[in-house]
This record gives sequence, structure tokens and C-alpha cells, in this order.
Amino acid sequence: MSKYKRVMVKLSGEMLGESSGGIDAGRLQDVCRSLKEVIDEGIQIALVIGGGNFWRFKDQKELVLDRVVSDTMGMLATVMNALAVREELERIGVRAKAYSSLRVPGVLKEFMPRCARNSFADHDVVLCAGGTGNPYFTTDSAAALRALELKCDLLLKATKVDFVCDRDPKKHADAKTFEELSYQQVLEMGLEVMDLSAISLCMENALPILVFNMNGEGNLLRAARGERVGTLIS
Repeated sequence: MSKYKRVMVKLSGEMLGESSGGIDAGRLQDVCRSLKEVIDEGIQIALVIGGGNFWRFKDQKELVLDRVVSDTMGMLATVMNALAVREELERIGVRAKAYSSLRVPGVLKEFMPRCARNSFADHDVVLCAGGTGNPYFTTDSAAALRALELKCDLLLKATKVDFVCDRDPKKHADAKTFEELSYQQVLEMGLEVMDLSAISLCMENALPILVFNMNGEGNLLRAARGERVGTLIS
């Protein structure tokens, strides 16, 4: 039995495919099957997906694009990912509704908090694409903002690591792992969990964050249930 009714899941674009490599069919299917496991438990899901599998500003600096233009391209990449996830979810029997903060008429409806919240009455998953709709903000910030607007009980930050560490465990064998952290500790230690604006927003509104390894079998379901998996920030 889950302690949470509605969770926000933040996925990086790389969960769907390699950096700038588009969408891998197998990864897309695995992600959607994991989401379905959570839905089958009766837990509602809001979902924010990054666009790094198509475009990311920091990886494309050699093109010397204006930051606003590059960030807009990244937001469009999240729209493509949301469309793919929505279609795969519906193919496997999960009702899904997608919105975009970046206006893309004829493709997705514009995100409005009240309309998106009302969608939970008829849909199991509400996808929030387009980041915040503004440049200079990451999809981490978008996930924190949308989680609050949609009245989610928990923000699930899906990663490729089991716990938050004080240093990169791949480079430092003595890296310290954390099962629990306060928001203030994350800020003071400069831990690269989410961007600082996302952490601050969650702290100001007492929204807990669970950082976990999405690649672990059944980990998303355990995380959504409130089981001890990954690092809890509260």
C-alpha cells in the first residue's frame, strides 16, 4: 500500500536514449512498463522528461548558438519525448494526457495547472513537456514547479545511481553515500542532485525528493510506494 496518492517523476532524456541519439525503442518500452507498474498500484503520475537524448545546451556550445535559441530547441526536444511516451503508454493500456509549457498549437495543449489537475480524473499519467516554457531553467526546475502546481506528494528524481554521494563514486572509491539528507545539507554541500533553484523551491514548500536508480528492477514502483530505496531529501 502506497503512502502517496500522486507523484511527480522526473526523467532525463537519456533514460530514453543516448545523448543526442534520439529515442531507443527498448528503453522507451522499459520506462513505460515501469510507469504502468506504478499506475497498476493506483498511484497517479505526473511526468516531466528532459530532452538530452536530442539536444542539450552544454553539449552543443561549439555551434555558438544564442542561449535562448538553444534552450528553446531543448524544450522542443522534451515535446518529442513526451509525444513518444504518451503514445507508448496508451499502446500498453495506460491513459495519458500531455501538455506543453512551450506553445506548440496543434501538437499539445498549453499547460495550465487547473486543467492539468483535472485531467487526473480521466487519465492515469499527466505529461508536462516544454520545461518551464522559459530559457535558462532546467527540466529539474520544471519538475519541482509542476509537482507543486499539480499537488504531488513526492518528487521522484530518476537517475543511474543508487544513492546521492558526496563525490563521484566512479572516480572516488571512498565516496560517502547518503540515505537521507536535508535540503539545507544538499545546498551547503553543493551536491549535484538537482539544480539549486529546484532544491530551493522544494525546500520552501516542503516537497520531499527521492533520488533513486531507475535502472534497478522494480525501483520506480518501490520508490512510488515510499519504500526505502535511494536517498530521501526532506
